[in-house]
Amino acid sequence: MKRVVITGLGTINPLGNDIDSFWDNAVNGHSSTDYITRFDASKFRTQIACEIKNFEPQKYLDRNEIKRSDLFTQYALYSASQALEDSGLDISSIDPFDIGVIWGVGQGGMETFESEVENYVTGNYVPRFSPFFVPKLIVNMASGMISIKFGLQGINYTTVSACATSNTAIMDSFNYIRLGKAKIFVTGGSEAPITAASIGGFSSMKAMSARNADPLTASRPFDRDRDGFVMGEGAGAIILEEYEHAKKRGAKIYAELVGASMTADAYHMTSPHPEGLGASKAMQLALKEAKLNPSELDYLNLHATSTPVGDIAELNAVNKTFQGSSNLWVSSSKSMTGHLLGAAGAIEAILAIKSINENIIPPTINIENLDPLVPKGIQIVMNQPLQKKVTTAMSNAFGFGGHNSTVIFREI
Repeated sequence: MKRVVITGLGTINPLGNDIDSFWDNAVNGHSSTDYITRFDASKFRTQIACEIKNFEPQKYLDRNEIKRSDLFTQYALYSASQALEDSGLDISSIDPFDIGVIWGVGQGGMETFESEVENYVTGNYVPRFSPFFVPKLIVNMASGMISIKFGLQGINYTTVSACATSNTAIMDSFNYIRLGKAKIFVTGGSEAPITAASIGGFSSMKAMSARNADPLTASRPFDRDRDGFVMGEGAGAIILEEYEHAKKRGAKIYAELVGASMTADAYHMTSPHPEGLGASKAMQLALKEAKLNPSELDYLNLHATSTPVGDIAELNAVNKTFQGSSNLWVSSSKSMTGHLLGAAGAIEAILAIKSINENIIPPTINIENLDPLVPKGIQIVMNQPLQKKVTTAMSNAFGFGGHNSTVIFREI
């Protein structure tokens, strides 16, 4: 099997519109939660979210790309442009069929769907929808537009596995390179779910926090008083490259991707298995593929979204997998970014990779009273970053429908 390394990173998310600002704000424990400005959320139980600030799509996108793309695709193009720039790849010198795009999206063009249906119902466009309605709406358009923008003609598709989908995309890209089907992939995920329909739907499920009086502390994984997740938005892009190809061109290498796996809970539409059986198996399989003993893992960026049931189920899975390893530290960056749904795994994988480069583990903020149900022996990085040698890092991403996905990175 061929080896696979990371040679480029890019992002736009509530903590920063590039990798450096994202990392700096994550390490320093900044909360991005505030009141929703995209629409009037005053009638909803949840009125807060983690919105991107000062988005300037024209920095990387031309006028037609902006006009013809939903926000989730704009985020994808923006982050992919950064990652390819960061990689130093000279695309013109590479066979375009050797470069693919596998991208993760959970919901797709919710903003487009809402605006078009509203215009139709109110009579503004009767009886005609915009000709861009379907192209802007469908979830595969992010991968398609990245391919078109950069002339990448290799394997190209979108994975959809709810909030596990970025890791799914990364895993598929990893396997295609290992099998010799491509040399390079642009992978990751994007989501733009801060819309009335999306916020309203999750709010009615009581899945999101209603801590409207104190937004900055609303996302609080593992805290006794957590009451749901906070919605986030954005994208993360990762350039995966076959090791010998990267080495030959003298590429900057962030880390090596050494393990990836997926399992299913087969338990419930929206709730994880309470004992974390599927999640534990995903972590075990990824460790096995990476040829790592549980005691060799240094850092785990948890999926933990700040829901009462989900956080403890995942920690039960961690406890089962690592059996109180004294070397392992865990944290949840969603305490700062909110939950980016289909993009969550991508930006959390980036933090795992950066933790290896910088030997710093970002904290879980807003823990005031640790939940007594947290299993004994699990070491959570709480409220302040932890300086620690990080050689190996894992990132979990789970989704509605019982999808579990895990990726592991190692220093190279």
